[in-house]
Amino acid sequence: MTKTAQNGKNVTIHYVGTLNDGTQFDNSRERGEPVTVTLGDGQLIEGFNNAIVGLTEGETTTFTVSPDQAYGDHHSDRIQELPRNIFPDDFELTTGMTVPLQNDQGQNFLAVVGEHNDETVTADFNHPLAGKDLTFTVEVLAVSDEEDAEDNDS
Repeated sequence: MTKTAQNGKNVTIHYVGTLNDGTQFDNSRERGEPVTVTLGDGQLIEGFNNAIVGLTEGETTTFTVSPDQAYGDHHSDRIQELPRNIFPDDFELTTGMTVPLQNDQGQNFLAVVGEHNDETVTADFNHPLAGKDLTFTVEVLAVSDEEDAEDNDS
């Protein structure tokens, strides 16, 4: 009997994520292991979760998720100019690199480095995939109930 992916079920998948220009941003096969998630529990972006619901074991599909179902729109107010001296002197900044930062309240953030010079660094606090359509090719390897998965682990 073929099992169907539904919210509340564990689904094991392989996937490849690409942008409109064909640039690959993620690939579970290149990491060497599939991903297992529980559908509907918030582990996946909404559009990805919704596109997997209804697929069956062994099925492969390709779909595109719009920003409103993924990481949201890109907001210009989330780009800030920071003083260069908040980074160590020997820290080599590269445009496009992701850097961890912390605010005055101790909250951690990731930012993508934009333009930078000896005085300032432009930091983009949007998610790197914000504002982008994301295309995924997904292969459903297995579908199981949570209880089934727990039994398999013991």
